[in-house]
Amino acid sequence: MAKDRVYLDWNATTPLRPEARAAMVAAWDLAGNPSSVHTEGRQARRIVEDARVAVAGALGADSRNVIFTSGGTEANVLALTPGLVRNPGAAVRRLIVSAVEHASVLAGGRFAAEDLQVLGVDRDGVVKPDELRALLADGKPALVSVMLANNETGALQPIPELAAIVHDAGGLLHVDAVQAFGKIPIDIKLLQADLLSISAHKIGGPKGIGALVLANGVAGLNALLSGGGQELGRRAGTENVPGIAGFGAAVTAAIASLDMKRVEKLRQRLEAGLRQSSNGLVFAQDVPRLPNTVLFGAPGLRAETAVIGFDLEGIAVSSGSACSSGKVQPSHVLEAMGFGPELTRGAVRLSLGWSTTEADIDRCLEAWRKLSGTLLKHSDETQLERF
Repeated sequence: MAKDRVYLDWNATTPLRPEARAAMVAAWDLAGNPSSVHTEGRQARRIVEDARVAVAGALGADSRNVIFTSGGTEANVLALTPGLVRNPGAAVRRLIVSAVEHASVLAGGRFAAEDLQVLGVDRDGVVKPDELRALLADGKPALVSVMLANNETGALQPIPELAAIVHDAGGLLHVDAVQAFGKIPIDIKLLQADLLSISAHKIGGPKGIGALVLANGVAGLNALLSGGGQELGRRAGTENVPGIAGFGAAVTAAIASLDMKRVEKLRQRLEAGLRQSSNGLVFAQDVPRLPNTVLFGAPGLRAETAVIGFDLEGIAVSSGSACSSGKVQPSHVLEAMGFGPELTRGAVRLSLGWSTTEADIDRCLEAWRKLSGTLLKHSDETQLERF
């Protein structure tokens, strides 16, 4: 990254931590396959298992329940498996997902389309517990998938409360914790989750490596990839030893420096400046959120032009909606929250990280003051009158 640029897109991916880089370089110098029994193989195996212990320890899980994958998407799809069971109990036969999930969860994994139901959210993007109870009361045992923190708004879901509802109905709960990991403390036992997905590149690790973590007693997980017996038969293929090494080192570094109070103060300063310069709205501002995330919209704002404008000013931000082939689509998250196209197509996400400074925030706000006059349509309407 150029020194004269400001990076405010940490929810998309994070810079590689020096500790992760060093661990990966060391692993690249090893010749052994971690499935081999000779000295070189055992050296590679030790790297894999040390990282597995690090991941498990950060989440309050048992290391034997950590399955390394190619990233958060694969972890999610692996988790969404018909027939999952937590002993004692009945196997799940249908899937319920919240309307604000990542695309890899909304696609339903390996469940048939007719066995997929979508759970609504309120105006802040938070799941409605009563609606969940109603869906669970009407049908066969279900796997429920709800993310811990939304990647666009940063809104946190009441996972322990939802877990109690799911378990009372004889179901299982999968939690996509990709965006929350490394930003807030996470314990799989305290969350009462049955399965939990994480990804390395959101915490300063390398891209292309993640993990699915199981609670004790979860069974019936059928491998997506068959072949060798790696990952206790749950994910075939020779392990990505350098990626796993970087993941483990990033986890250790992230947990050791898990203090987001400074970042949250910077976020609050950023939000205040954005509001002052425009008639704007910070989404999910009235519910618990990740300390680093701002999803911002204003009448007349268009995400694609705003992102380009910030980029020309040397600041990396992202749209709050999904980009495909250069076309910005309406945010399904904001649509589920009940907002109209004026905002679903125009939200901008700014996300902070461990190296974000006050000077970065000042420069961003200066750029916004410069850009807002040309990016926004002039209107005397208030936000409530318009939406």
